[in-house]
Amino acid sequence: MKWSWKIGQYKGIPVYIHATFLLIILWVILTHWLQGLGLAGTLTGIVFVLAIFGCVVLHEFGHALMAQKFHIRTRDITLLPIGGVARLERMPDDPRQELWVALAGPAVNVVIAAALFGWLVLSHALEPLASLTMTTGSFLERLMVVNIFLVLFNMIPAFPMDGGRVLRAVLAMRMEYARATQIAATVGQALALGFGFLGFFVNPFLIFIAFFVWIGAAQEANMAKMKSVFDGIPVRDAMITDFRTLTPQSTLREAVQLILAGSQQDFPVVDEETVVGVLTRADLLRGLAEHGEAYPVGDAMDRRLEVLDAADMIAAAFERLQGCGCHSMPVMHNGRLAGLLTMENVGEFLMIQSALKTGQVARPPFRALTGLDPGR
Repeated sequence: MKWSWKIGQYKGIPVYIHATFLLIILWVILTHWLQGLGLAGTLTGIVFVLAIFGCVVLHEFGHALMAQKFHIRTRDITLLPIGGVARLERMPDDPRQELWVALAGPAVNVVIAAALFGWLVLSHALEPLASLTMTTGSFLERLMVVNIFLVLFNMIPAFPMDGGRVLRAVLAMRMEYARATQIAATVGQALALGFGFLGFFVNPFLIFIAFFVWIGAAQEANMAKMKSVFDGIPVRDAMITDFRTLTPQSTLREAVQLILAGSQQDFPVVDEETVVGVLTRADLLRGLAEHGEAYPVGDAMDRRLEVLDAADMIAAAFERLQGCGCHSMPVMHNGRLAGLLTMENVGEFLMIQSALKTGQVARPPFRALTGLDPGR
């Protein structure tokens, strides 16, 4: 994710903090200063917020480490002002495994809250809840209350919260996956309407939550439809077979001519029938800006090559496209370049197959069009 800085790594999972996270720190400083809490109170407030997000990181690692038990890799964990996002390569196909992964995050917060409660009881430090505010009261007791809130909030049965995934997993044990997702998404969007309505009278922040839940539910429903449509279809049926290639010795001028002559934007780079890289449109524009048209393709191309096999299933191929952040991937057959799979032709193939199978035109999910992953 752009504008993110790596702050650590555990079990091979990098943790990033997004630049917008600093807005939370600025808000804490402003709030404490306006309340006249002074430098010491402001620093305590900053430490409290960092402690909360430490619990959020542990929550996300709960999901990630449970997914790891099912051989599912987590690309990274990113801290945002609205919380944390653990980007799993995919959700488990087995509903029982998805249930465990979804529950693992809130379970971490339950453990944290229980540990804090036990410590407060043993140390006779429990205070009446009425005496606590976000800025005053026992540090540990406030942190305990926040963890309880995180459990309750995340277990709301609405995507993209954990409760929505729990609901989908339970339903998927009794019915088809796409149908279970659609029901869970409908429940989530109904709750989103309720949040939005209450936001006008109780707290405007609920309107933001309603928007977040509505979009998350729609994305999950679209992704489930896509998975259902793509089930059992190999890459060879969706790949582009009419494409052009370049060599490492080709110039960027030749790549420009190919782009202007057709609609292809990414070009496999082939050296003696071996694919050695891909020249993307972004690589091309960067090379033109920095070195000009005579610059060789071999120096401008992306050498971090990932390829697909024509026999791979398209659903798995799409997940790999997302995972590597690639716009396109070369497709091989019997050791030779056979085609090209791009985000655009995956989206087009989805619409065609959906129309053939269901009589309805499916709208490609946001991720299918952009390669971005707005949720866990």
